[in-house]
Amino acid sequence: MTRPRIQSLRDLEGEMRAVASGEKAPPKDAAAPSFDSVAVLMRLLTPENRKLMAIIRDRKPKSIAELAKWTGRAPSNLTRTLGKLEDAGLVRMLADKKKKVPVPAVKSLRLRIDPFSQADDLEFA
Repeated sequence: MTRPRIQSLRDLEGEMRAVASGEKAPPKDAAAPSFDSVAVLMRLLTPENRKLMAIIRDRKPKSIAELAKWTGRAPSNLTRTLGKLEDAGLVRMLADKKKKVPVPAVKSLRLRIDPFSQADDLEFA
């Protein structure tokens, strides 16, 4: 299971500066998706985006053009949305000849929210 990182931009910047200056080694999960807060992830998981991800999972489109036909969304809009979902680690874009094929990158996610601090925990399955 992948553990995305939830850390403030200030903390991320401090960590990056420390690594760049040699003060500390890069964390093992440095390449994992990172979110400033749980709220950022929740804004990405809109009902429309969750429906889009379900269509990708269930119907397995062969291209963005095919997905655009199924959803009625413009290909440029889909490309932008899929890019955000890919950056978040929720979708992968595979290259198939000259076209990109969206595929799910996760089956589910688990979120543990600490109501008393920003020490939330997110896990992709």
